Amino acid sequence: MRSFRDSLNKRLENDNFRKEYENIQPEMNIIRAIIAARKDQNLTQADLATRTGINQADISKLENGSKNPSLKMLKRLAEGLNMDLKIEFVPKTASS
Repeated sequence: MRSFRDSLNKRLENDNFRKEYENIQPEMNIIRAIIAARKDQNLTQADLATRTGINQADISKLENGSKNPSLKMLKRLAEGLNMDLKIEFVPKTASS
């Protein structure tokens, strides 16, 4: 049985797939960071919605990748998680 990682690695051999995969990584990093912070604090999406005033359905859409957050929404999420929001620009790597 092939693992997800094996399947992904095979698909990444395709240049078009790899480029698209690389293009979505900033969004995926945001999603992973929000989910990790929420889970580290043992919060449900409903708990985070209560803390932030953001609709739970919108948090769900954000976490499943079907909604892109605004900067204002990210600030509200950071506040609700009792965290600072840090956004930075970094030099591209040779493979970028």
